[in-house]
Amino acid sequence: MAGMGTLWRTVRHLKARQLLGRVAFRLRRPKADLRAAPKLRALRGTWAEPAHRAASMLGPTRWRLLNHEGDLADLGWDNTGAAKLWRYNQHYFDDLNALNAPARRDWHNALVARWVAENSPSQGSGWEPYPTSLRIVNWVKWWLGGAPATPDALHSLAVQARWLRQRLEWHLLGNHLFANAKALVFAGLFFDDDEADEWLACGLRILRRELPEQVLADGGQFERSPMYHALAFEDVLDLINVARAAGDGDAAVGHLLQACQQRGPAMLHWLRCMSHPDGEIGFFNDAAPGIAPQNAELELYAKLLGVVAEPPGVKGTLLLEPSGYARASHGTMLALMDVAPVGPDYLPGHAHADTLSFELSLAGRRVVVNGGTSCYGISAERLRERGTAAHSTVQLGSVDSSEVWSGFRVGRRARAFGVTVSAIEVRASHDGYAWLPGKPVHQRTWRFETGGMVVEDEVLGGPYPAVARFHLAPGVTAQPADSTHWDLCRDEQWLARVQCLVGRCEVLPSTHAPAFGVVVATQTLTVHLAGGRAITHWTWSTGAHSLSER
Repeated sequence: MAGMGTLWRTVRHLKARQLLGRVAFRLRRPKADLRAAPKLRALRGTWAEPAHRAASMLGPTRWRLLNHEGDLADLGWDNTGAAKLWRYNQHYFDDLNALNAPARRDWHNALVARWVAENSPSQGSGWEPYPTSLRIVNWVKWWLGGAPATPDALHSLAVQARWLRQRLEWHLLGNHLFANAKALVFAGLFFDDDEADEWLACGLRILRRELPEQVLADGGQFERSPMYHALAFEDVLDLINVARAAGDGDAAVGHLLQACQQRGPAMLHWLRCMSHPDGEIGFFNDAAPGIAPQNAELELYAKLLGVVAEPPGVKGTLLLEPSGYARASHGTMLALMDVAPVGPDYLPGHAHADTLSFELSLAGRRVVVNGGTSCYGISAERLRERGTAAHSTVQLGSVDSSEVWSGFRVGRRARAFGVTVSAIEVRASHDGYAWLPGKPVHQRTWRFETGGMVVEDEVLGGPYPAVARFHLAPGVTAQPADSTHWDLCRDEQWLARVQCLVGRCEVLPSTHAPAFGVVVATQTLTVHLAGGRAITHWTWSTGAHSLSER
């Protein structure tokens, strides 16, 4: 249970609409409207094939979701023994539009029919606004792609849209409200009567306000999570797709189409900038592969819709403003650096205490990483994964740089300042520890050179025991060459050498979450600051070498 101070530091940033919306959401108990579905809208445009996720159905009633298997026969639709997020995923129906989905159409037809029969309107996790929103979109995309729609399923879709219209997530805002609005637009463009027009108008009103706020000027999604950015990019592409296919000259839909087309290229550029050479996103804040479609799928979808962007470049440094991430690419090296706010002040639910952390790839593969995200909910593991110690940055004592607590709460928030970027250097400070006596500030400098870099950390104020952690990617190990030099290796191949110029270095066991539901053993190169300073010199070459060649 959070103390009053933590609670105040959390709620003081909320918008009045969130507070009032929470009260209204809890008190209001609408009834499901079971009237007949509206007629279908004639499709006058062309529906493009959307981005695909990996298949999640293993059989007619069996899924692999979040890297855990389960069967409907054993679990039902809302088994409290399964994690809430896993249950949510049961109700998304992502597999309808996944890779090779037509081969599973008989399973899909039966599953949709079973969902309608076994999920009473307004009852259970599947009728909460977020899974309802994703399911509405997935069903409509499936039908627009040529799957047959039964009368019972069409009726259910209309009931779901009516229910969602009364349960919009104004108390959460952010990506949840965006998903609600997107679903109303899809339902409003799928059906055709006055009721459907009202769903469409409501969704468009919300998106007109939320799109410019949630997609920043550099294209980044405002929650500063590469994973949620990829989901938002898919949302924007889906809205372009449905507006072209079913908009039929509607002026308001045309305005949405134009707004999405304007933002699409910047969103594609941001996704490319914040991804590693392996084609997957960097792990900052809540982030994991397998939730959004893979980058390659989003790239193909964007190309089909005419959304194009320039590549981020192969050499030099780049600051993404105002989202607050830096990117450096020199030779075979790529570094992604977090000099960002933890997220919007009123919505930091997906934030980690990872300010001034970074990730490093060499010769196309990850070497230094952040800890990743294996779970949501309220647990010790969730709190550990959000904490500073799970990230490649500096921690003072046992204090987190931002006051993460519960599953999705943040009290004090670290703010980066003094950010400077040149052709060979990125420097920034943050004030996440400044509430402590002496008002300590962490300053980090990344300095790049041919075949190497220097990472310099300094804590101004204190003194406090502090440690810089460099979490190594799965499969990468650190082997001591002497008291101050460490060789980083993978599969007996040398990757880089780290020299500890200031501070005391040791290697400790750690863990990494490469995906939801997966935690693997790894190592962390740990540098204890000396006199408030640590300097590490990293060197590498353009090719891999066996250890015997060193």
